[in-house]
Amino acid sequence: MTRPEPEQRATRTPSTPKRDRVRRYILDVIDNAGPGTGLASERDLANELGVSRPTIRAAIDELVRSGLLVRQHGRGTFTSPRKITQELSGAGSLAVPPAEGDWTSHVVSFDTAPAGWPRAGRLGLSPDAPVLRVTRIRLVDAEPIAIERLELPAALVPGLRPADMETGNFYRLLRERYDIHVAEATQTLEPSVTNPEQADLLDVPSYFPIMCVERTTQDTAGRVIEHARSVYRGDRYRITSKLHFDHTSG
Repeated sequence: MTRPEPEQRATRTPSTPKRDRVRRYILDVIDNAGPGTGLASERDLANELGVSRPTIRAAIDELVRSGLLVRQHGRGTFTSPRKITQELSGAGSLAVPPAEGDWTSHVVSFDTAPAGWPRAGRLGLSPDAPVLRVTRIRLVDAEPIAIERLELPAALVPGLRPADMETGNFYRLLRERYDIHVAEATQTLEPSVTNPEQADLLDVPSYFPIMCVERTTQDTAGRVIEHARSVYRGDRYRITSKLHFDHTSG
């Protein structure tokens, strides 16, 4: 994933006591309000708190960057919508409950090309073996939540079409159409911020907080059937895990 160089990172205005007071006030509003609640106008907040509108605007800008507030053009500023919760099991299986909401996808690119050396290593293929590469935007209740980039051995999924990747459960499709049964996956998670391309696809500002997820999935025959790199909006996606402890736990 491309990360912004240090000189490209958004600069922060030094904090001031007045802005800190405004920030604490707005955080209290966020804590007591439901998701998607409208914030008072900058003018009303300035009058109520006895500070200037630039001070109000600076505090709001900081909370927008952190994902706690959302600006909607022509409508105002709102507390962030509810987070989509995904529970991950610590029991060592891929029996992961589906995330909340109505998930659909929009396929951005769909093409097949020789694996080349890096993909061949990830997928356990020869460098000249064909690999299907799919980029799709994942949406929840019609709002973009994630960008998913998939690499699949093309020989395993003959006849797969873009429309197949836009609705339904992909692992169920693999099971029912291709007799491929996923068994286990290695997955890593890492926080980051959006680059301009990701920001455009997710309809958020550049340097917006995201969760990066990389996953390599194997089937019951031990074949690597998928390598995926995904980024999820930090303001809308939350992962929970159940942990199990024994006498060796620290």
